[in-house]
Amino acid sequence: MNNENKNNQRTSLLRKNILVAFLAKGCSAVILLLSIPITLKCLGEYTNGVWLTISSLLLWIDNMDIGLGNGLRNKIATYLAHDDLYHARAIISSTFAMLTLIITLTIIVLLGLILSIDLYSALNVIPQKVTNLSLVLMVTVLFVCITFIFKLTGNFYMGLQLPAVSNLLITSGQALALIGTYLIYLCGSHSLLQIALVNTAAPLIVYILAYPITFYYKYPKLRPSFKLINLKDAIDVMRLGVKFFVLQISGVVLFMSSNILISRLFSPSMVTPYQITYRYFSLLLAIFTVICTPFWNATTDAYERNDMQWILTASKKLNLMTLLIFLCAIIMVAISDVVYSLWIGDSIQIDLNMSITMATYIFILIYSMRYSYLLNGFGKLHLQIIFTVIAAVIFIPLSYAVVKWTHDINCFVITMCIVNIPGLIINRIQFTKIINGNATGIWNRA
Repeated sequence: MNNENKNNQRTSLLRKNILVAFLAKGCSAVILLLSIPITLKCLGEYTNGVWLTISSLLLWIDNMDIGLGNGLRNKIATYLAHDDLYHARAIISSTFAMLTLIITLTIIVLLGLILSIDLYSALNVIPQKVTNLSLVLMVTVLFVCITFIFKLTGNFYMGLQLPAVSNLLITSGQALALIGTYLIYLCGSHSLLQIALVNTAAPLIVYILAYPITFYYKYPKLRPSFKLINLKDAIDVMRLGVKFFVLQISGVVLFMSSNILISRLFSPSMVTPYQITYRYFSLLLAIFTVICTPFWNATTDAYERNDMQWILTASKKLNLMTLLIFLCAIIMVAISDVVYSLWIGDSIQIDLNMSITMATYIFILIYSMRYSYLLNGFGKLHLQIIFTVIAAVIFIPLSYAVVKWTHDINCFVITMCIVNIPGLIINRIQFTKIINGNATGIWNRA
């Protein structure tokens, strides 16, 4: 296949993925918007804040694969760009085996930690208001860990340049969780354990069903096989994956630990208004993620084929999308009070300053992502790792200092903005150097 035909095929596949992913993410956004008031009614503001904090803890498990998922998607894209089905299948087999081993060890360690520490003190939770906290965490950790093994199916589709399918799987799990949550609400239950079970079991059911459909029906030539498990292949994926792992862990510290910090620095009840504002403006992040995700492995394919013109054209399209997102953020801030009132009523008050700072934070993430996804496609992670780790290291002590000084949650969000700006600047400079062909030294390190 010549470059022009491959270019057209890549662009066509990109458009289809974005369209389908938009539909999936649109449904996902609606599901999340519906789930918040239902869950809030089931649990109340305090217990709901505890559930949101637990959910943040569970997100850490998403990074226990040492980056194997993202390493796999890049390796699959690389092998398939050269029509090497054998090595693609071998790398899939080895990655599944390695991930199963890692998650098994993770389950043992996490369950041991849950049984050995005082969770109520660690999360600043009042025992009289929330019972069976240890049981809730043990059950959710077990389900999320098992789900994580099967979730590698989603990374497989990303490697095939089909991220829309991965999005559909995620949305299906969310829809099933919403149905379960609504049934709990109809039964008049206020059980945190039931909410936790429904929200963690639903994705597992979806991925278990997706596995045989994917590897026995759709792509049998790429089905994992015990015979093809190879330690060297797993180590190759891990070398690349460890870099993604460092980025993921740093990202969790920066983006996902906020609920825990707010619970500790303020109270669990403060997590709820923060999360409502975050969920509202993260619709922009979800939209842009839909746009960016197909570019990741399409960029890998183009880079492997030295098709820099396609990447330059793709970059210009992302510039336009970023500008549109900025305009949407301004509009969302302007109408935020009306939206909050229609969405959650008047039970929780959210001031305009919170909306402005959260919108700023989300846009900084989006603008940085606009470059980082393409850099991920190039496999150029070194500088991203340095600046993300630096941001993660200074974030927690800086946020503690700022909150102790100001006692203002808006200043906490501003701190989140500040620590992310240097990485954004470096991402832009590195991408420009690579695309212009003058990236040398540290600017060209993988």
